[in-house]
Amino acid sequence: MIKKIAILTSGGDSQGMNNSIRAIVKTAKVYGLETFLVYEGYKGLVENLIVPATEIKIDQYINRGGTFIYSARYIEFKQEETRIKAKKVLESHGIEALVVIGGDGSYHGAQLLHKLGVKTIALPGTIDNDISSTDYTIGFDTALSAIVENVDRIRDTANSHHRCMLVEVMGRYAGDLSLHSGIATGAEIIITAENKMSTKEIISIVDEQMNKLKKDSVIIIISEHVYSDLNKLANDIETETKVVTRASVLAHLQRGGIPTANERVLATRMGVYAVDLLLENKSGLAIGIKNNKINALPILEALSTERPKLINEILMISKINQQ
Repeated sequence: MIKKIAILTSGGDSQGMNNSIRAIVKTAKVYGLETFLVYEGYKGLVENLIVPATEIKIDQYINRGGTFIYSARYIEFKQEETRIKAKKVLESHGIEALVVIGGDGSYHGAQLLHKLGVKTIALPGTIDNDISSTDYTIGFDTALSAIVENVDRIRDTANSHHRCMLVEVMGRYAGDLSLHSGIATGAEIIITAENKMSTKEIISIVDEQMNKLKKDSVIIIISEHVYSDLNKLANDIETETKVVTRASVLAHLQRGGIPTANERVLATRMGVYAVDLLLENKSGLAIGIKNNKINALPILEALSTERPKLINEILMISKINQQ
């Protein structure tokens, strides 16, 4: 049976990561296992930035967003000699297993270490919800709540001045944050990578909503990377419709902050299950949640799971919100 587990967070930070770390450390303690914290992701693993979890008062982070053990993007980990060095660092501490919390890039790193003989378990830590093998990723719920709060505020001021407001949200190339926030805030137009609309189409809808139906405001939620110049799009809409139009990029307002209750529960459940799997001598698995049941798939299978198509739901919700 394994006796020592290390934990690292990798890629973009997400709310709930700290709750997973806490759950892993405390579950391991129940079973008499030692845990170690790796600072700064895979970079810290290679550079031996590893400390015993006993040195940290871990309960203080239960309501803190981000990751208190830091994170870093480390492309050098793609090189085999770098990964071999990482394995040797773990071996020097007598660490037999590693739990990785992050997105798809972090999953790839965990899989490569698994191939080298390191026991690895991956947890989906990303606000984008772009790990298709799980219904929800750690960080998604809190990021969504932050978007909804900000869009509600934007709607208030838009109503006060009869304006059209463009709001860009994160999600990389996944449309989940856009769709869910569009549903929650009643956005008249929801635009994602799979539902990119032409400027002409957007102008037509804004003109009908504001000039014909006399709505107080129009909110357009747009996934990042869809349009290269949001201000130009806003100017084009205003020129053609005569409706004052402004663009807002929420950017890092979606990250950090107090994790929601649902986030803390999900992250904790996944952290506990990670230790359970390692005690069963399992490795190379990615944890997820389907229909409220925590499960695990081989990492490569999790990475190859096809994303559900959202376009029909996006179009229907947009039509509903335009009524």
